[in-house]
Amino acid sequence: MQHYAKKRFGQNFLVDTDIINHIVDSIQPQPDDLMIEIGPGLGAMTKPLLTRLKQLNVIELDRDIIPKLINNCVFSDITNKEKLIVNEYDVLKFNFEEFHSQHSASSQSPDQKLRIVGNLPYNISTPVLFHLLKYRNLIQDMHFMLQKEVVDRIVATPGVKNYGRLSVMLQTYCTAQALFEVPPYAFEPVPKVDSAILRLLPKPQHDEQIDNFSLYEKLVRQAFSQRRKTLKNTLKETCSAEQIEQAGLSPTQRAEELSVTDFVKLYRTIT
Repeated sequence: MQHYAKKRFGQNFLVDTDIINHIVDSIQPQPDDLMIEIGPGLGAMTKPLLTRLKQLNVIELDRDIIPKLINNCVFSDITNKEKLIVNEYDVLKFNFEEFHSQHSASSQSPDQKLRIVGNLPYNISTPVLFHLLKYRNLIQDMHFMLQKEVVDRIVATPGVKNYGRLSVMLQTYCTAQALFEVPPYAFEPVPKVDSAILRLLPKPQHDEQIDNFSLYEKLVRQAFSQRRKTLKNTLKETCSAEQIEQAGLSPTQRAEELSVTDFVKLYRTIT
């Protein structure tokens, strides 16, 4: 039975085989990887991943699509029935720490980290990325299909127009790399936007300096809340002009001029 994409879930199904193979090759899955796919849909990426993995966990919210996903994967290879584990769950409520502790306990490598992949729905991509940042110490890497505009914002550098809160937050905790673009015709239904593949590699560089994720996120959010205004104005409820200067910055600077290191210094000054 045909499955029609549901707008409320932001569903656009990847159908281009060459693109799919390119993505999987970029991920380089290894047989024993502890991998989770977010939003597998009808299994376009799930099936080739299963050919390279001993086991694959997927997180899928749409209960109507799950039987079709399982059928598509098992139809191509009956052994996939045992290899594919479906978690019917909202990824924004999924506890990756609990999942990791359960699976690493039975693993031959208890320190093994998670590998996360997926075609993220455009309407929840940013909340999903922020949710995953909370579990970054458990994650080896992440590969996502995202709206190209979002990927461009994530990898943007200071002084560039699309450099903002998303750029700073992701680059504070991860090395971000845009791998390649994916054209609209690679999907069904065809979206009105271009897509791109993003690679995120969590890094512990600033973990000891930032002891309160929520406070740091609030600082960055406030700094970019009114892009045309100076730090002295956007952060007046958070810190003084003197504190901004103590961080080695000028109160007349704008948030878009600050590097990740600048934001970390500012955070350290006010905490």
